[in-house]
Amino acid sequence: MPGLVALLAERLQGAFDTLVPGSDPVLRPSDRADFQANGALALAKRLGRRPAEVAQAVAAAARLDDLCERVEVSGPGFVNLVVSRGFVERSVRTMAEDPRLGVEPAASPERVVVTYSHPNVAKEMHVGHLRSTVIGDALCRMLGHLGHDVVRENHVGDWGTPFGMLIEHLADIGEEAAVAELSVGDLTDFYQAARSSFDADDAFKERSRRRVVLLQSGDPDTLRMWRVLVEHSITYFDEVYAKLGVLLTDEDVKGESFYNSMLPGVVADLDAAGLLVKDAGALCVFPRGFTNREGDPLPLIVQKSDGGFGYAATDLACIRDRVDSVRATRLLYVVGAPQSQHLQMCFEVARMAGWLPDGVTVEHVAFGSVLGADHRMLRTRAGTSVKLVDLLDEAVSRAADAMAERGRDADLDAEERHAVARALGIGAVKYADLSTDRVRDYVFDWDRMLSFEGDTGPYLQYAHARIRSIFRRAASEVPALAEAGVHDVAERASAIVISAPEERALGLGLLGYASALQSAAEESSPSKLCAYLYGLATTFTTFYERCPVLRAPDEATRRSRLALAETTARVLAEGLGLLGIEAPERM
Repeated sequence: MPGLVALLAERLQGAFDTLVPGSDPVLRPSDRADFQANGALALAKRLGRRPAEVAQAVAAAARLDDLCERVEVSGPGFVNLVVSRGFVERSVRTMAEDPRLGVEPAASPERVVVTYSHPNVAKEMHVGHLRSTVIGDALCRMLGHLGHDVVRENHVGDWGTPFGMLIEHLADIGEEAAVAELSVGDLTDFYQAARSSFDADDAFKERSRRRVVLLQSGDPDTLRMWRVLVEHSITYFDEVYAKLGVLLTDEDVKGESFYNSMLPGVVADLDAAGLLVKDAGALCVFPRGFTNREGDPLPLIVQKSDGGFGYAATDLACIRDRVDSVRATRLLYVVGAPQSQHLQMCFEVARMAGWLPDGVTVEHVAFGSVLGADHRMLRTRAGTSVKLVDLLDEAVSRAADAMAERGRDADLDAEERHAVARALGIGAVKYADLSTDRVRDYVFDWDRMLSFEGDTGPYLQYAHARIRSIFRRAASEVPALAEAGVHDVAERASAIVISAPEERALGLGLLGYASALQSAAEESSPSKLCAYLYGLATTFTTFYERCPVLRAPDEATRRSRLALAETTARVLAEGLGLLGIEAPERM
């Protein structure tokens, strides 16, 4: 079943097309009706007609009799739509019967490569990795649920000149000591010790440079030590991913080293295409449309003057591999906003070289920064980056304290209390990130994100748990329902009857799920799904306060409201799950 918004938009589009094909209906939710189409105003200007006249023509041409009980023209040319109670009732019944809750798989599934997280070997994962990891994870979950073939890629930094320094430090302290240090996740101390030696000791610095040459030439002993660094770092990354509850595994790692053998071919093919220009000794491409402040063309450095390859060469090799070998039709780069110009230049060079054909789309899924209370980059009191694992552990600890303060853990045993605290803490961190428009910075605020009120993860999780508590109470308080099986009754879609205004509002809210999910996936914007779920939870709260469920006036109404509540719980649980957030049954 198409989402309600999609269905209305499709019918309106047909009406607008009778006037000017392809004109936008501009359909929006409305306080004066259920929805409002504002596109007649812009269309009237194009046609040289009065907006109200154009709106009347649209209203007359739209086939909405089976969807709406009222279609009215108001104001300077708005088309107000009030969905009929019968349509809401029938549609919610169909949704409740559907294991997919009305979400249809994509008509034309794509093979989508999502590259995200990007930690560096022998470096700690810090708060700067949070946004890429959770946004990328949510996109993978949403796109996969919609039927797309999703390929996750973790572009780990595991190659380049710093590894001469790191390998030489490993050789100095011995493999056994290095493994012991890396195995406990002490990546920061390992890296800083190597950097300290490199900065203070000229002999160490020279050995490190020679070690880079050995690494790049494939020296067996050097490669073996390099693998020690990589393997133990990835093991540690896996522990962080497990705490964070994301989908990434070792199978998703495609480090910079994977593309190393492809770099000479990138340079050779760019040269053969006549795109390479020597500039200050470096081999560059000047992509179309990029200039500096003085208006001079900007170069993308592919090979440096010393013969080494720039980051651009690796990024171009990634594009070629994802298109030619992985056969992707859509590429998503979940990378911070500061990298925007670099990525756009790489995309343009790939187009110029013919490596991004017309059937492939590429998108920089840019995001802002996580800020502290001082509105600067979030750091520890010592001024260093916040370790991601420490932040996650603190989230769980604070969530446990918040539960105890509110008395929400009284009925839970120790094991369940810990599980719920983990779900709340990690969910709070994720939701605070995902609910923010990804291109914006946001302030990391423990009190706000762990609150059980407002637009937070705990509020949504509690809304789900509260609905589940209705069914536990029903099993003990209403014998007839207990005998029939509470969930069997609640899931019996035919029981749903829309009468009260709050029931209708909840029904309309439920019918917005498919459209919200599709919009979030298409626009690579998890915040759209967050906004929908928060709206649904608040609508349910109003319904719950004004429409007694277990104390309903009659059996038919009780069964109907149980079915509405059950469907709401399913949407909340599934929607949160697609954001990578757990929905506990009890809190």
